[in-house]
Amino acid sequence: MEKLILEIKNLKKEYKLGQIGGTTLRDELQRLHAKLHKSEDPTKKIGTATYNYGEKFLALNNISFKITKGERVGIIGHNGAGKSTLLKLISRITAPTSGTIKLKGRVASMLEVGTGFHPELTGRENIYLNGAILGMTTAEVDSKIEQIIEFSECRQFIDTPVKRYSSGMYVKLAFAVAAHLDSEILIMDEVLAVGDVAFQQKCLNKMRDVSNEEGRTILYVSHNMNTIKQLCDRVIVLDHGTVAFDGDVDNGINHYLGVLDDKFPNKFDLDSAERPRLLHGQKIRLTSLEFLDKNSAFFDRHETMRFKISITSNANIDNLRMIIVLSTINGEKVGFAQSDVPFLNSSSNKKYDLFLKMDISRLVEGKYCFIIDIFSMDDIGNHLSYDHPSFNIPFAVTDNNPNGIKPNSQRWGSAEISSLHCYDTVLD
Repeated sequence: MEKLILEIKNLKKEYKLGQIGGTTLRDELQRLHAKLHKSEDPTKKIGTATYNYGEKFLALNNISFKITKGERVGIIGHNGAGKSTLLKLISRITAPTSGTIKLKGRVASMLEVGTGFHPELTGRENIYLNGAILGMTTAEVDSKIEQIIEFSECRQFIDTPVKRYSSGMYVKLAFAVAAHLDSEILIMDEVLAVGDVAFQQKCLNKMRDVSNEEGRTILYVSHNMNTIKQLCDRVIVLDHGTVAFDGDVDNGINHYLGVLDDKFPNKFDLDSAERPRLLHGQKIRLTSLEFLDKNSAFFDRHETMRFKISITSNANIDNLRMIIVLSTINGEKVGFAQSDVPFLNSSSNKKYDLFLKMDISRLVEGKYCFIIDIFSMDDIGNHLSYDHPSFNIPFAVTDNNPNGIKPNSQRWGSAEISSLHCYDTVLD
């Protein structure tokens, strides 16, 4: 029988928006007086709004799931879905508003660069400090310290205060400590993205090893679907603070990317999609995308992709451009396409339908998605992004060309660079 190591039941976490508890009684009375008389808040900072002051935000809403010993669980979702909040609750950094978390064992976590490190202590001293936090004796840490230093690749700097470490060195030492010290649950929150590629792969291999050999449970948050697929044997998808999916890795990734049961819709609502920044979508807003002359988004690689994007403009902006970033359905970047010239001078309070086409003949058969960014360039060439919906537009490419070998994306990659032409032959 599988041993239950983590059980979460009806978990909620609620926050209040705005600066809470950061003012004096006099400020609060002035704010109340202004509110009653419908006048401007005299205590607010210049350039800030007060419309959401004190409103409640439900970061996690009635979350429930169970995890057994040795499972490697990927937690994915859009920015603001509640992933980091969930890990902080499990790590007991903050308390839930309601619900229960039952843990059996010690937790080692890396929620941000330098978590659990004291900047004035050396790398070696921080190793012992983290061991003490986990309840290990000095002798137990002594037995692990050489393995930690070797894995971290920081031996030359191990007796230097960590405040002098680069972010990459921080991550290397912090991961080495978390992976080698005794704990039943290892929690990772996107921090490996700071390290170099070789070290990332080394960390993934180590997490897989400690799970298989020591039975440690892994909770791993990442936006890189390729690493999720490499490491995890289960995926939990969070969406606006709720569990949207819990199960198989491939199906979970497809759910996150908007692809279910191999159905590729031809229309997408972008207006209600999340934005990575508050300013995105304020002046220019992408509201919808529709693939033209298609009941579903399946394309032969030798046809041209045509689609319509609807835009609402709330400002006068000249020389708007667009870029599309293509990925495989697993999140591996394939390439990009951008408008060769500015295609729109927008006016305030106007709506536009843009008709675009894109050559997809270099993509081999498979499932893909893309995200859109609409922008302009300033006088010195800087990219000024106006809207960038955090929404992956999925589509599928088929290959019905009977000539030649059918490209295999698993073996050879997702793009056919070009055709080979024999331009000369020499007979010796």
